[in-house]
Amino acid sequence: MSSDPMTLGSALALSCPVPFAATDRILLGHGSGGKMTADLLARCFLPAFRNEYLDRLDDQAVVTVAGARLAFTTDSYVVTPLFFPGGDIGTLAVNGTVNDLAAGGARPLYLSAAFILEEGLPLADLQRIVASMRAAAEEAGVLVVTGDTKVVDRGKADGCFITTTGVGLVEHARQISADRARPGDVVILSGPIAEHGMAIMAARAELELETPVASDTAALHRMVLDVLANGADVHCLRDPTRGGVATALNELAQRSRVGIVLDETAVAVAEPVRGVCELLGLDPLYVANEGKMLAIVARADAERVLSAMRRHPESREARVVGEVIEDSERLVVLKTSVGGRRIVDMLQGEQLPRIC
Repeated sequence: MSSDPMTLGSALALSCPVPFAATDRILLGHGSGGKMTADLLARCFLPAFRNEYLDRLDDQAVVTVAGARLAFTTDSYVVTPLFFPGGDIGTLAVNGTVNDLAAGGARPLYLSAAFILEEGLPLADLQRIVASMRAAAEEAGVLVVTGDTKVVDRGKADGCFITTTGVGLVEHARQISADRARPGDVVILSGPIAEHGMAIMAARAELELETPVASDTAALHRMVLDVLANGADVHCLRDPTRGGVATALNELAQRSRVGIVLDETAVAVAEPVRGVCELLGLDPLYVANEGKMLAIVARADAERVLSAMRRHPESREARVVGEVIEDSERLVVLKTSVGGRRIVDMLQGEQLPRIC
């Protein structure tokens, strides 16, 4: 791995320090997926739109329409650069929405796609993005059935922003939600973490890596459906994107009113990814993923879940990484590799802005 001071300095300049909590303006940290995002939701959106579906704070809403259970989700993608090792904004827009549906136990069916394009974007870039979306949709077995396009002034959109909305069918009666973790459950992680965020960061900083880091972006619904098909008692599913594994587990602990103990030695981080994290001073637990799933399941069913996950290439390295405990303070605690313990709090500001 090599880098020059100017490149490394530019990379570090992209990180956002923790801002003051009290502000009357939107800051980058409000898009972190962490504490500032939660504060923004509580301050602006939840009071305005409060209802039984939104209050669950899942990555999707599961609603019943004419006797059918449907999962419904939407997400916006503002990643920079638009193209990076392992994918681009188009693959993220499809796979990210598919995975939010999968985290509700749904079979994804249909997507919409809305594009905000900046004046001056090369048409070849847009065609490349659309081709990536088409390929990702075909791979996932979903159809893009409607959409919208807007163009804004030069300098107003960093090339391209995409919003995708997805609908999926929930073909079972289970309740999979962030508030269903129970003491005694185990936490399963489907593979090594921080690959997406570090691929983006390496691309931004133009780091010359001996072993390139590629995004892990992938559609995970077939793996999830396989897990559910074997009858395992799955309580929570969450794809740890913005804010990484640490923030996702804190959200689950808060919603379920439990504590979570995470084993550092069980959380896999590929060596090239670890190297970039160390170079930039970042904790991989807080770095975004786009092809990993957290599952909180009954301890008795852990091996069944692992067996089902490991049948799929994107989750062959699945393993138990922690357990759920009783804890009125709802803390996530990391058992470190040297035998100590430390609290793993929710992400405060924005480690890596514009990551997905």
